[in-house]
Amino acid sequence: MTAKSSPLFLGIDTGGTYTDAVLWSEAGGANGKVLAKAKALTTRHDLAVGISGAVDAVLQKAATDPAAIKLVSMSTTLATNALVEGQGGRVALVMIGFAEGDLARDGLKVALGTDPVVFCPGGHDVHGNAAKLDLSGLDAALPELGASVSGFAVCAYFATRNPAHELSARNLIRDLTGLPVTASHELSAKLGGPRRALTTLLNAKLISMIDRLVAATEGFLAARGIAAPLMVVRGDGALVSAAFARQRPIETILSGPAASLVGARHMTGLDNAVVSDIGGTTTDVAVLDQGRPRLDPEGATVGGFRTMVEAVAMRTFGLGGDSEVTLEDGALNPRILLGPRRLVPLALAGMMYGEAVTVELERQIRAANPSRTDGRLAVRTGVPERLAAGLTGAEAKLYELIGAVPLAVDRLLTSNAQNATLNRLVSRGLVHVAGFTPSDAAHVLGKQANWDAATARLGAELFARKRDGRGQAIAATPEAISERALTTLTRLSAEVILETAFAEDGLDGAATVAHALVQRAVDSHPGIARLSVALDRPVIGLGASAPLHYAGLPSLVGNDCVVPEDTDVANALGAVVGQVRVRAEARVSQPKEGLFRVASGESVRDFNDEAVAIAAAETDVRAIAAGRARDAGTDSPEIEIASEFRVSTVEGQRMFIEAHVVAVASGRPRIAV
Repeated sequence: MTAKSSPLFLGIDTGGTYTDAVLWSEAGGANGKVLAKAKALTTRHDLAVGISGAVDAVLQKAATDPAAIKLVSMSTTLATNALVEGQGGRVALVMIGFAEGDLARDGLKVALGTDPVVFCPGGHDVHGNAAKLDLSGLDAALPELGASVSGFAVCAYFATRNPAHELSARNLIRDLTGLPVTASHELSAKLGGPRRALTTLLNAKLISMIDRLVAATEGFLAARGIAAPLMVVRGDGALVSAAFARQRPIETILSGPAASLVGARHMTGLDNAVVSDIGGTTTDVAVLDQGRPRLDPEGATVGGFRTMVEAVAMRTFGLGGDSEVTLEDGALNPRILLGPRRLVPLALAGMMYGEAVTVELERQIRAANPSRTDGRLAVRTGVPERLAAGLTGAEAKLYELIGAVPLAVDRLLTSNAQNATLNRLVSRGLVHVAGFTPSDAAHVLGKQANWDAATARLGAELFARKRDGRGQAIAATPEAISERALTTLTRLSAEVILETAFAEDGLDGAATVAHALVQRAVDSHPGIARLSVALDRPVIGLGASAPLHYAGLPSLVGNDCVVPEDTDVANALGAVVGQVRVRAEARVSQPKEGLFRVASGESVRDFNDEAVAIAAAETDVRAIAAGRARDAGTDSPEIEIASEFRVSTVEGQRMFIEAHVVAVASGRPRIAV
C-alpha cells in the first residue's frame, strides 16, 4: 500500500507558545512516514487561529485533500501549563461530610485560593453506609454562586464506596445553574478524600480551557471539510475521544509530555532513555524503560499538586524558552534565575505589536536609572469576558486599565501592592506579561530568528543595566547578558534531568540534598569532596529549541544527548501513533460477616456469597470498561480483568477482607470510512 492510498492521520499539539501539526501515513516503512510538518503561534484568545495556521501549512506542504484524513489526534500542554502557572477558572468546591480542617491537607487550600467552598453534612463510611445528607446550605448558596463561578467540584466522604450523595448534589447544581459539575467518583476510585477533592477541583478549573480548545479544533476541522474523529492524548499516553476529554480535562495534564514519550520512542527506537522535552513554558522529564514510559502509581504531580490522575512518571519544571528571567535578590554577585512563570518574549511582542512595544522600551533606556519594572508590559489575553467573573474591586480596576495593546508596567502600577494584583490577573489567565526571556537572548545572539530581534535586543539592554549588590551593571552588553541567560538554561536543564534520575532511583525523599549535590556536580564546583554524576542511559532531547539548549548537555549529564530529526513535532507525531486505553474498577467489601458489598460505577449492591459478588464485580467492570472504551473512541477493544484480594487467616480459616477488580480496555481508535 502506498503512502498516497493509505489513510492519512493528522496530529496536532497545542503548546504554550506554538501549535504544531504533522501529517503522517502508516505506509513508508515500519514506523510509517511523516509527510509534512508545520508550526504556528498558539493564540490563546482564539485557539482556532493557531490551529488553522499550523494545519493549513501542513495541508499545503503535502498537497493533500483534507477529505483523505481519516483520524485527527491532539495533544496539549494547556492543562499542564495552567497548573504550573496557577491558572484556571473560578469554581466552587462542595465538600460533603468533610470538616473545614480537611482543606489544609494535600494542598487543597492552596489550590482553592480565594474560590468559594460550601460544606454540607452527609457522606458515607468505608462500607458505603450513609450519614444524613443535608444540601440546604448548598441550595441557598447556588443563586449567588451560579453567577460568579464557571463550574463546580463536588466531593463526598467515601464517595468511592457509594456516590449517592455526590449524585444528589450534582443533580441539584445542574438543575439550578446549568453549569458544569465534576463529581470526585467520576475521576478516581482511590481512597483519600482531600486529594480526591483536589483532583476534582483542578478538573473543574480546567473544563472551560479544554472545552475552548476542543470547540476551536472541531470548528476548524468542520470548516476545512475534515470529517474525521477527533482524539485527545491523555496523561498516560493513551488516546480518548474529544467528548471524553471535555468531561475529564484533568486527565489531559501531562498530555503533551506523554505524547512526546510516544513520539520519542517512535523516532529513535531507543528502549531505555531519559526523555527531556523543553517547550516555551515547561521542561518535562521522564524515563523510558524497555520501550515503555514509567507510570506514576501515586498520581501525577504538576505545579506542586499531587493529583490522583494516572499518568506518566513525569516531572514538570517551570523552565523553558519563554521563562521569566530575573535576578537573585540581595546578592553581591546575583545569579540569573529562570521561571517558573512564562512571559511573552519581547521579540514576540515586538513582532505582534510593533511600535507600541519598542517606543516604551526606548523610553526606559533613555531614563537615567534602571527600574525594577523595566522591560515589562501587560496586555489582555483576550479570553471571553465571562471568565473575568468574581474579580475584587482592585483587580477589576486594574483590569480595566489593561487593554488589547501592551502597556508598560511602570505606567500601569502606582504602588508595590498593585504588583500582587497584576500577578493575580495573570494567574486567572486574564492578562499576559511580556518581558525578557531566553528566547529573546537567542534572538540577540542570532541563534533564533523567527521573531523581532531588534525588540529582543532592547529588552536585553534594559536587563543588562540592572544593578548587582555593589551598584554595578550586571553585564556590559546585551550580548553578554544573553550568553549568561542561555548558559543558565542549559545548566538548569541538566539539573532537572539529574534530579529526575535521582527521584526515579528512590532518592526523592532527599530532594534538598540531592538538589545541592546536583548543583555542585553540574557546576564543577571546587571543593574538598569532588563530585561527578552520570546517567546510565542517553538523553532524548525534544522540542524545537532542543538543538540549541541541549548542545552542551552531554558534558553535564555524563552521557549522549540524541536530538531526533523531527524533534520539533514529537508531541504531534506521538499523538497519532497511540492507542485508546481506559479502565474501570470495582470494590468488594464485607460490611458484616456473610454480606458482600459490590461498589462499581454508580451502583452499590449486596450479595450473600463471595464468589457471586466477585463474578458480579467482574461483569460490571467489563461492561463499564467496554462502554468507556466506546465513548473514548474505539469500536473493538480488548479487555483484560485482574483481581486483587485482601484476606487474613484466623485459626486456619480464610477470612475475606476486600477485593479490588480492575478491567482495562484497549484498542486502536476508530477512523473515518
